[in-house]
Amino acid sequence: MTFSMKEPVGIIKFEVFDWDRFKYDDKMGQAFLDLQPVAAATKLRRALRLTAGETNLRKVNPDADNCLLSDSFVTYANGEVAIDARLRLREVESGELFVTIKWIEPDSANTGKQADH
Repeated sequence: MTFSMKEPVGIIKFEVFDWDRFKYDDKMGQAFLDLQPVAAATKLRRALRLTAGETNLRKVNPDADNCLLSDSFVTYANGEVAIDARLRLREVESGELFVTIKWIEPDSANTGKQADH
C-alpha cells in the first residue's frame, strides 16, 4: 500500500486478521512501528546528498514506541530509504509480522518544487 504523510510523522499500527471463508475473520494481534526514524534518516540522506551506493543511515532499537523484535536499520540502497522490521504481535500468545517500509520522495520534477514532507 502507498500513502502520503506530512511531518510530524507518527506511529503506524498494523492489525492482523486470519481469513475465514464462511465466518468472520478473527483478529490475530496488532503491532506498531514509529515512522519518525525513517523520516529522520530521509533528511540525513538529503543532507549527505547520497545518490548511489548502500549505507545504514540509522539504527532503531526495540522500545516502547515500537514492537521490534530486534535492532533494525534504516538503510539507503538502490535510491531508496527503507527499514525491514520484524515486529512482535501484541494481544496474542505469539506471532510475528515482517514489514518493509520505504520512504518515497515526491518527484520534484513533476511538482515543480522541492520535495517536502
